[in-house]
Amino acid sequence: MTGPAGNGPGAGGGDGPGGGDGPGAGGPGAGGAAEAAVPAEAIDPDVDLHVPAQRAERPGPVLAAIAAGGALGASARYGASLLWPAAGPGAFPWTTFWTNVAGCALIGVLMVLISEGGRTAPHPLVRPFAGVGVLGGFTTFSTYAADFSRLLDAGEAGRALAYAGLTLVAALGAVGAGAGLTRLATGLPVRGGPRGRE
Repeated sequence: MTGPAGNGPGAGGGDGPGGGDGPGAGGPGAGGAAEAAVPAEAIDPDVDLHVPAQRAERPGPVLAAIAAGGALGASARYGASLLWPAAGPGAFPWTTFWTNVAGCALIGVLMVLISEGGRTAPHPLVRPFAGVGVLGGFTTFSTYAADFSRLLDAGEAGRALAYAGLTLVAALGAVGAGAGLTRLATGLPVRGGPRGRE
């Protein structure tokens, strides 16, 4: 992956994507012919820091879009918790689990639709509103951590560890599945498979 020049992900330093120790940092396969054939996607295709007008954008509209989307996403998550409350202090927090898994799948769908295959978002505020706002407010790390702590307090260490591990695996799988199915539906190359499929 490559990113615009600057201090963000892909800027050549640190441990994030494209810099330091992360993917694209010159590790295994760097510079290989197979990887060179796949065009790199920009980290944030909605912003090109080489364009002075985009470097000087005012943050007000972006922050307003994130706040509005966050209010919608958090309200939807709260509604789900009212519809399907946890059965008790030691019960598995299925609502938080499925909220996070569904939100991660939708993040995979969204990112393919607005950033792959030469696509860009139809409006610069789509990603901040839908991705950071709605889906960022819908998914929750804080409730996940609170549920984990609640299970430990209830003496359910095994259930707490299962919840922590299962959430991590399911959420990452959901992002991959959402992105992969969206690529199939839109005819984009499916990543992560055998080299001949890309």
